[in-house]
Amino acid sequence: MPLFMIRNDITKVEADVIVNPANEELLEGNGTSTAIFQNSGRTELTKACKEIGFCTLGQAVMTDAFGLPAKYICHAVGPAWNDGKHNEDKILEQTYQSALAKSVEYQCESIAFPLLSSGSYGFPKEVAMQTAIHAISDFLMEQDMVVYLVLYDTYAVSLSKKLSGAVKEYIDDHYVEEHQQLFCASESRQFLARNQRDEILQTRRAGFFEKIRKVTKKSSDLDLTEDRSEDSVSDMELECAPMPSPSMSARSLENLMEHLDETFSQMLLRLIDERGLKDSYVYKKANVDRRHFSKIRKDVNYTPTKKTVLAFAIALELSLDETIDLLNRAGYALSKSSKFDVIISFFLENKSYDIFEINEVLFAYEQPILGE
Repeated sequence: MPLFMIRNDITKVEADVIVNPANEELLEGNGTSTAIFQNSGRTELTKACKEIGFCTLGQAVMTDAFGLPAKYICHAVGPAWNDGKHNEDKILEQTYQSALAKSVEYQCESIAFPLLSSGSYGFPKEVAMQTAIHAISDFLMEQDMVVYLVLYDTYAVSLSKKLSGAVKEYIDDHYVEEHQQLFCASESRQFLARNQRDEILQTRRAGFFEKIRKVTKKSSDLDLTEDRSEDSVSDMELECAPMPSPSMSARSLENLMEHLDETFSQMLLRLIDERGLKDSYVYKKANVDRRHFSKIRKDVNYTPTKKTVLAFAIALELSLDETIDLLNRAGYALSKSSKFDVIISFFLENKSYDIFEINEVLFAYEQPILGE
């Protein structure tokens, strides 16, 4: 089951369990705690907490949810930040683990967390987020449950300075506004003189056939007919066709030809088998629900959303070229005029496949997150 980062008021999230950032005495606190007590019914919830009386640091207890759109409230006692040298992050991780274990004990299928200890308890946002993601993602690799991490706004996500700077620089270098992209293409067509166009076509022609010659030397199975000589290839074909990738090999060409008619579902399942992976490992790593994956497996012509395709590309640790191929099977492509696509391309080019880290960045840039 997946982890979703959402912007919302946690008291309005429909989940089996709503997590209250509690203190050891289980008394009403500030911020999120106040909102939970107020919206659930302060009198009833206070009485239920008094009957329990106390909860140890790093642990969690359950009460009814009363007026909230949930079955239970899980009161999780997280630590306050001191200086980072007193195992604060370990205790916070244990707090998440305790809340999740309680939810399993109560046979719940979904749970909504605030970012524990990041408010009045003083945890740095980056540490609070990393701890939450680590604890929840580890849990989800072993258990089936929908987990919501409920954040009031994108400022709740504090990316590391190194990652934030690298992503911003990549976006600045690669992102092109859609109207600018169309304008530049139009201007380029008008600007190119005939002699420049001929020079470009000549370069493409030479590169194209040099590549074909190299490939045919390596692959006896590649059949080039007589009518594909250099003289028979039109300028229009060369102008419209992309240059062959320098990284393309005879083997990859054979592979592409062999699987030319694959649907998205067929290609996905083949890639899983070729890597010797279990289905459960892949869909969990892709942040995709088991039931959703079952639909993909059963329907050879299933068409997923673009973000689901990309989630599986990340889970399978595909290269950028392989990802583009997988997207094509589902009828999608990557565009420089989409900030979402540019961010995904950044992680693929850097071979960084942590889907939760990617989703942090997407959330910070107010983009859809990966998974389904």
